[in-house]
Amino acid sequence: MPFSQELDVDILVIGAGPTGLGEYNTASWLILDTNEIPGGLASTDVTPEGFLYDVGGHVIFSHYKYFDDCLNEALPLPSDWYTHQRVSYVRYKGQWIPYPFQNNISMLPKDEQIKCIEDLIDATLEARADNTKPLNYDDWLVRNLGESIADAFMRPYNFKVWAVPPSMMQCSWLGERVARPDLKRLVTNVISNRVAGNWGPNATFRFPAHGGTGGIWIAVANTLRTENKRFGPSVGQVEHVDATAKRVVLKDGTTIRYNKLISTMALDTLTHKMADPEAMSLCKEHLVYSSTNVIGIGVRGQRPERIGDKCWLYFGEDNCPFYRATIFSNYSPNNQPDANAKLPTLRFADGRIPANNESEPGPYWSIMLEVSESALKPVNQDTILEECIQGLVNTEMLRPTDALVSFYHRRFDHGYPTPSLGRDDGLARLLPRLYSQGIMSRGRFGSWKYEVGNQDHSFMLGVEAVDYLLNGGVELTLNFPDLVNGRKNDERRLFKD
Repeated sequence: MPFSQELDVDILVIGAGPTGLGEYNTASWLILDTNEIPGGLASTDVTPEGFLYDVGGHVIFSHYKYFDDCLNEALPLPSDWYTHQRVSYVRYKGQWIPYPFQNNISMLPKDEQIKCIEDLIDATLEARADNTKPLNYDDWLVRNLGESIADAFMRPYNFKVWAVPPSMMQCSWLGERVARPDLKRLVTNVISNRVAGNWGPNATFRFPAHGGTGGIWIAVANTLRTENKRFGPSVGQVEHVDATAKRVVLKDGTTIRYNKLISTMALDTLTHKMADPEAMSLCKEHLVYSSTNVIGIGVRGQRPERIGDKCWLYFGEDNCPFYRATIFSNYSPNNQPDANAKLPTLRFADGRIPANNESEPGPYWSIMLEVSESALKPVNQDTILEECIQGLVNTEMLRPTDALVSFYHRRFDHGYPTPSLGRDDGLARLLPRLYSQGIMSRGRFGSWKYEVGNQDHSFMLGVEAVDYLLNGGVELTLNFPDLVNGRKNDERRLFKD
């Protein structure tokens, strides 16, 4: 289909992230994105020095065989992937506690172990006698973990992640995201001084050998026909969505008429593009989100023993601004420059500037940090990099004498779709309102459901949306998060009778 100022398509897709790239099961379709490189919030940046950073902590694990098959088709060689066993810890009072914290209180000082167990027993007994549902996420934490575990790690950590207190969040999203400790096993581990085994769906994960996470979605996009793609601000940026006339106006003046529109842009952004006052009001009243700052630090030297084979690490305390640190160089040797590359030392971790600015070879390793931001948790953009470096020293991730050779900082206004108390009521009104106008809003921020916001979920939200339009398929991922998160889905869709 040649590009022109007037286009007609059956299905128009806005956004070339994982959701948009899952929506190509139709003959007449077009996908738009304001960015020239596909991937959305699953893309990867490369610094001038050659360090790669994902735009957030992404790894590949899956609830769907179809998702696996599509990624294996795009990157088919065994050499395209690395497979890792997750090695993850929580930083707590100068110790590394194996993740998840609540399953490994056997690593705490004895007096804290006793208090945690006492509170967990009390919470378990109270929960058995109480037949009401938790009022919010904070209430869920206390009922399931007890006050001591909540105070020690879960409350401060969750505020650092979400940039709102747990009391402002609902708990229907939790599913497999937060571990509920087995009281008997926990007590046994405490008595035996034993660490709990790996937990969660990402205990084993894959990562691409080249190009970071973004390389996956570039490869997937490359399987699409060129005539079905308009990427870049000059040809793919949406200025206005006219739901009544079923047309979209782009920045370059192109008008695209459609039968059905699948939008993966954030719901609040979409309603502004539509100039729909009622929908805009619903978004403002019910939907909450936080922004994410991604900071990358490139370091010269052999990977230190204290870093070892760690994957990602959690930080709930206030001696650092970040809630998570990923040793990004451990995911692939291609995530940093070759050891022979010569780079100047920009500074040392303690702030000293080297007297000799000559370039030197590696080897190199890297850390990627995430810092949340909201009105309740503001971030000073001018000082955040320095605060993060100091936080890395405070938590012994960096030594004061470590040579830093590269810095990266990128802020994403829409980082996390918060499972706020009013979210479900808002979605129950917003999504049907949009659908009645011929618009399906899907994706991490299009559906605004964090519990189905991983890459596999997001991709399948797109696949199932098209299946619904063309074949009457059931949108399992959107409508039944607990079902898709509860087992591996061998079939990518179900059809209505």
